Amino acid sequence: MRILVTGATGYIGGRLAPRLLGTSHQVRCMTRDPARLAQVSWAHHPDVEVVRADALDPAALRRALDGVDTAYYLIHSIDSGGDFSSVDRTAARAFADAARDAGVGRLVYLGGLSPASGAGVSEHLASRQEVARVLLDSGVPTVVLRAAVIIGSGSASFEMLRHLTERLPVMVTPRWVRTRIQPIAVRDVLYYLVGCLDLPAGTHRSFDIGGPDILTYAEMMQRFAAVEGLRRRVIIPVPVLSPNLSSHWVGLVTPVPRAIARPLVRSLRTEVVAAEHDIAAWVPDPPDGLVPFDTSVAYALARVRDRAVETRWSTAVWPGSPITTPFPEVLARLCGDPGTSRPAPPGEPAVTDPAWAGSSLYTDERSRAVDAPAGRLWAVIEGIGGENGWYSWPLAWSARGWLDILAGGVGHHRGRRDPHRLRTGEAIDLWRVEELVPGRLLRLRAEMKLPGQAWLELRVDPEDSAPDRTGTGRGGTEPGGGGPESGSPDSGAGGRQRVVYRQRALFLPHGLPGHLYWKAVSPFHSVVFGGMLRTIVRHAETGASPTEPPERPHETPHPHGTSHPHQTSRALPQG
Repeated sequence: MRILVTGATGYIGGRLAPRLLGTSHQVRCMTRDPARLAQVSWAHHPDVEVVRADALDPAALRRALDGVDTAYYLIHSIDSGGDFSSVDRTAARAFADAARDAGVGRLVYLGGLSPASGAGVSEHLASRQEVARVLLDSGVPTVVLRAAVIIGSGSASFEMLRHLTERLPVMVTPRWVRTRIQPIAVRDVLYYLVGCLDLPAGTHRSFDIGGPDILTYAEMMQRFAAVEGLRRRVIIPVPVLSPNLSSHWVGLVTPVPRAIARPLVRSLRTEVVAAEHDIAAWVPDPPDGLVPFDTSVAYALARVRDRAVETRWSTAVWPGSPITTPFPEVLARLCGDPGTSRPAPPGEPAVTDPAWAGSSLYTDERSRAVDAPAGRLWAVIEGIGGENGWYSWPLAWSARGWLDILAGGVGHHRGRRDPHRLRTGEAIDLWRVEELVPGRLLRLRAEMKLPGQAWLELRVDPEDSAPDRTGTGRGGTEPGGGGPESGSPDSGAGGRQRVVYRQRALFLPHGLPGHLYWKAVSPFHSVVFGGMLRTIVRHAETGASPTEPPERPHETPHPHGTSHPHQTSRALPQG
């Protein structure tokens, strides 16, 4: 059987795809940007095919769906601004039409649990209902799984619950904390998704799926605190605090930015409890039963502690994220140095007649020879951000993060999925990994609110590749370099290996505010970027880097032990 998984770089899709392997199935992963799977081990499995396609591109969809027996539709939009429901509707119709034309045997969609009447539901849940109807009306046999809050390490709902509970021992809360919810563990969601392969041919309907517990959000916070060993939280519900206001404090306290928190909070006003459990007639509950809420929290926390979070909500590119000019186009026009950059994927903004043509590209470039093996220097570079910090002036980075949160941006709470290993497309605090060449190049794209576009590039080069070992500063078409950091021209002592660390910050301003912004922050670059260079070099040379990865048990993807014929066992608990 050939299976298509859309959203393969997202939270659910990135976990489902590897669980479909290990059998006779061939898995085709659809993504707008295949480079995001370059560092994902399962994507290199011989039974995995990665295809580039955009859900809004009918021609690309036809190619992606050609020869597919079952297609998982895991594409969602979630944003407070813009008509995201229209985007959802258009994408679902395009996919449904392409699937029907391609002769796909079954569609599987993971939607949202909501009242059958649809009365009073949030725009987010209403959009999920509409997508389900579009797929069910497609003429292709369709199975819709409807789930409420998904509890698992890295999910937006779990991160919101976790940080609210951990950081607020006393809470004044709105009425929605008393709404009844039937949460479900991510391992059970994956179990049902895989189990859909065994449904009788022609099955065409929705199924409600949920865990064994029905709780209010306040009860979820109290039980989370108990599992984590925290004192009982003081929760004071009040009849005020609108969803808009609630989303502001969720954005301040949790890694989930306000733009994403708002539709999630609005959805929490609706009671979401499964009305039936019909799916059990075809996909029996696991032998050990559905995972209770407390156990799912324990599994998720274990994943966080073991630094083994498989996927995160922040991996997805949410609608409303900053529109950026593809980096190769910037350098080709302004620097004449596209380097190793890859072209922008379909669906990302294309540059044909760029509005920024003739603009300035400000740069701050620094380099230093390093008396350390290239691998040690790379380990320090790859460990940047999250718990390890940004290697310079923590107060400045923290202040910038808080300013971004206040401006409605992503802020600095997102951290990183793994403290030692990075993947293309992952979020790191205020940044996203735009390009990763292991052992050589890390390029980050800024996602904070800025009057322009910014990148930070960290590179390891052989010593003889540096034109000037003392370091040189350069500003694009205008002076913008922050001054060089000099490295000693002497060879390393004791025969130690020697490489060059090169660091480059780039800023493409948008109008006068962008130019003024660069001029305002330039005086701090010697502290911020100069300190970053010195700390990275020192860690590499002394071996004092905090990024030495621990040994991890071997993992074979599987959500429920050996309880399902399409799954194999796993060393760590799933969460």
